[in-house]
Amino acid sequence: MKFSSFLYLFTFLYSINNHSQTFSIPKTSEKIKIDGDLTDWKTPFLGPFVIHNSGEKAKQNTMVSLSWNDEYLFIAYRSADSQIVGKPQKKDSKIYETDDLVEIFIDPDGDGKNYLEIGVNAFSANYDMLIKCISPECGGWKTDMNFDIEGFEAVSKITSEGFDTEIKIPFSSLEKIENSHFLKPKIGTKWKANIFRIDYGNTTEYLALQPYKSLKFGFHQPQEFAVFEFVE
Repeated sequence: MKFSSFLYLFTFLYSINNHSQTFSIPKTSEKIKIDGDLTDWKTPFLGPFVIHNSGEKAKQNTMVSLSWNDEYLFIAYRSADSQIVGKPQKKDSKIYETDDLVEIFIDPDGDGKNYLEIGVNAFSANYDMLIKCISPECGGWKTDMNFDIEGFEAVSKITSEGFDTEIKIPFSSLEKIENSHFLKPKIGTKWKANIFRIDYGNTTEYLALQPYKSLKFGFHQPQEFAVFEFVE
């Protein structure tokens, strides 16, 4: 093994052990319809989300649940929201600048290159963006909003308490992303990822399932992403 490869592996393992919780993604045999209705969702929910760079309690609760089968990753969110900010918008609009929304960032190898960012608002407006680079070492901040996940589905439903969201991501589409190390998962596969919400209202809050111990502001801290393990 080359020294550089060894150093990367050591850094990655150090990051997992010192900055990251591990969350399980259970496999499901259920047929999941992406319609925003979570009354039939079987997998337990994780949360509530907290302020992403302090771990402090959020003003409104957000919970998330994940499951998978051989073809898809499924994600469901329950977002309490007394004042929903946003509107229907066209695909790949910059809703993260204006609307209440839920997000997931997935960077399987945690190297901060060629990773996925997805966001969905309360009106099912969504974007999928490829983050090619975030640091000077790989050429500075580079993103691709023209990137599209084939077969991606996302639906939100407004409820009496806020809004619920369901997402379906085909593994076959992720495998096509060059230099991303997205491989179809099997039992025991681990991905670096984190799950977020931006809540605009009287006070804007940036929330995460796992907060960042470094206390840095901003969601793009792949070295501090959680570890998601695909389990039976």
